[in-house]
Amino acid sequence: MVNATLRGPEVLGIRAVAGVVRARQLVRAFAQECRLSLVEQTKFVTAASELARNTLVHGGGGSMTAAMVEERGRRGVQLVFADQGPGIADVDLALTDGWSSGGGMGLGLPGSRRLVDDFSLDTAAGHGTTVSITKWAR
Repeated sequence: MVNATLRGPEVLGIRAVAGVVRARQLVRAFAQECRLSLVEQTKFVTAASELARNTLVHGGGGSMTAAMVEERGRRGVQLVFADQGPGIADVDLALTDGWSSGGGMGLGLPGSRRLVDDFSLDTAAGHGTTVSITKWAR
């Protein structure tokens, strides 16, 4: 659990492709402000882009909440993606590399999990999905 919010939260609706683009831009701004390295910024923006796209395509749209946070003397950026879509029936399968429910490459959730420091997924079939990710400055 994060102890303090330093900036944010800023909530962004993801209801069309333009929302995915805006999410990438907002995440980049937060990552730069947090002074993540260029490599860490790229990883975080990539993970955010995948999750924003999942929110739109699989969840029917939703939101992203971004905040700069602090925990145990370290700073990071935390993102929460939420939708009220159909949820994920089989989480273990969805987190398996190469599996896709939509004809893609199956790298979205498992790839995003590898690109961040903290990853949590809360979902149930018929009840939507919430994914929280955090990247900590080194």
